[in-house]
Amino acid sequence: MIKDAGFEHVIKYFDEDGDGKVSSTELRQKLILMGEDLLLKEAEMGIEAVDSDGDRYLSLEDLIVSMEEGGEEQKLRDLKEAFEMYNDNDKCGFITPKSLKRTFKKMGESKSIDECKIMIKHFDLNGDGLLNFHEFTIMMS
Repeated sequence: MIKDAGFEHVIKYFDEDGDGKVSSTELRQKLILMGEDLLLKEAEMGIEAVDSDGDRYLSLEDLIVSMEEGGEEQKLRDLKEAFEMYNDNDKCGFITPKSLKRTFKKMGESKSIDECKIMIKHFDLNGDGLLNFHEFTIMMS
């Protein structure tokens, strides 16, 4: 499922030790790298808010449930944050093949520019070779 795959990439981005779950320490470290000033206690509270099984970790299932149960406004904010993760260096308002390749690399996956172009083409509604936010939301749904 496309939606699960998109969320899986988000989990992989934050999951530094590769155990399939995000600890509060991992969450805090990645958010600090992204320019957020976050205390460990705040990261713990954030994970606790969506932790469905009480293990104090954020799992793929927790993230999916959180996205599905959250209000539309929260979903939109979460999608914007995810979009910015893919658009982090260029800040051009689009996901380019280059920015997609770079994001995959950060998540430990190797994709060629051609593979990224094919992935983008699948959801590129206006045929410009880029993904805008609207196209990204369609991809993630």
